[in-house]
Amino acid sequence: MMQTRDIFQAIADPTRRQIIGMLAQKSLNVNAIAQEFDITRQAVSLHVQYLDDCGLIVIKKQGRERYCEAKLEKLSEVTDWVDQYRKFCDNKLDSLESYLAKIKQKG
Repeated sequence: MMQTRDIFQAIADPTRRQIIGMLAQKSLNVNAIAQEFDITRQAVSLHVQYLDDCGLIVIKKQGRERYCEAKLEKLSEVTDWVDQYRKFCDNKLDSLESYLAKIKQKG
């Protein structure tokens, strides 16, 4: 059974963010990904598995190789979450601007 992982924890790790960035450019096998890092291939495999569990990448077999591809649509969960707070912050800034404009008019 596939374990569902938290997408926010997935992108919190700099190595996983870098892997997503690499795979957004092109499909790569785990060995090609591992060559870009100063950590073991096993550690890279664990990061890749985490991203696969989250649905941020998909692993496809081609012969004996396993190629990883980014599935960036899944990041919409993060974007939606951030957007709700961006709107909140924008509203607070608009209120502050209005308040400062009123003070300026009185002065």
